[in-house]
Amino acid sequence: MNKCIFITGATAGFGKACSRLFAENGWNLIITGRRKERLEKLASEIKSEYGVDVHTLNFDVRNQEEVARVVSELPQKIKDEIGILINNAGLAVGKGPIDNGIIDDWNRMIDTNVKGLLYVSNAVIPFLKANKGGHIINIASIAGKEVYPGGNVYCASKHAVDALSKAMRIDLVSHNIKVTNIAPGAAETEFSVVRFKGDQSVADSVYDGFDPLQAIDIAETAYFAATRPAHVNLNDIVIMPAAQASSQVLYKG
Repeated sequence: MNKCIFITGATAGFGKACSRLFAENGWNLIITGRRKERLEKLASEIKSEYGVDVHTLNFDVRNQEEVARVVSELPQKIKDEIGILINNAGLAVGKGPIDNGIIDDWNRMIDTNVKGLLYVSNAVIPFLKANKGGHIINIASIAGKEVYPGGNVYCASKHAVDALSKAMRIDLVSHNIKVTNIAPGAAETEFSVVRFKGDQSVADSVYDGFDPLQAIDIAETAYFAATRPAHVNLNDIVIMPAAQASSQVLYKG
């Protein structure tokens, strides 16, 4: 497989951990994100530490025209080397009953988690086809498997990612393109800070009393999936902290 990987939402959390782990193992990177300073800082660190090529793309996955333009402007040499796409960009905003929902929050989640994944996939898949194969790894959530109180629209968006992973697998199997869906449970990243709109104390309380997943756990899972033999595909991976039995059952000792 070509050893260049395209990672969305690379400036924090799972995306940042994936960027570092793949680079450590010799992969060249295309990393994307909305926060330009963070993106460039990460690229500089990775180049210095691992000696791989890093190409940065500063865009918002919600903007279809921008996604299409920026990706199409990649040098042909880089397009020819892309072997993996990790659709990681995503977020939850707010939590509560659907009748108290904030429309802007709904739009942010649907536009990022569903439309953004579609826009980036639509732009990158032609390169994988031209390169005679590849691998798409979609970062979903336990919220794409189960629905929990207050999760309504976020859960719906991640159920869509789960369905799109299945659909992509059907559409792309004849092109030698693998598709893996990774569904993490409770993980300590910026996720809860964003969900609770910067309230650090509330975000921290989500993880009180148990050991949550860390970003590196998901990066290692993605790397394992990506490095299976050519004849092996891990279709769907649900990964939880040991203290979590379901979306709603957590043992806090």
